[in-house]
Amino acid sequence: MAFLPDESRSLAPPPLFNKGSVWLGFAGWLSALADNAFNQRPVFRAGVHRQILFASVGFFVGYQLVKRAEYVHAKVDRELFEYIRHHPVDFQSA
Repeated sequence: MAFLPDESRSLAPPPLFNKGSVWLGFAGWLSALADNAFNQRPVFRAGVHRQILFASVGFFVGYQLVKRAEYVHAKVDRELFEYIRHHPVDFQSA
């Protein structure tokens, strides 16, 4: 998978209900409601299956984006600590 390399499998997975997945799930549900409103259908009662689908897709995308962000942050931390380990003179405490 090009989105996350194989080395990201060593990281612990983020919690299922995190900020990204909940917000994008909510945004997906709101987009289904907006689609109903723009097409002059009953906002909450029409296309419940579409509302569930959009919310599920948003939830999945949010989870994957948080997973990607955690991988990128872990990679930067690893590179920073490796640099500190190879250059101890630059990081002497006073």
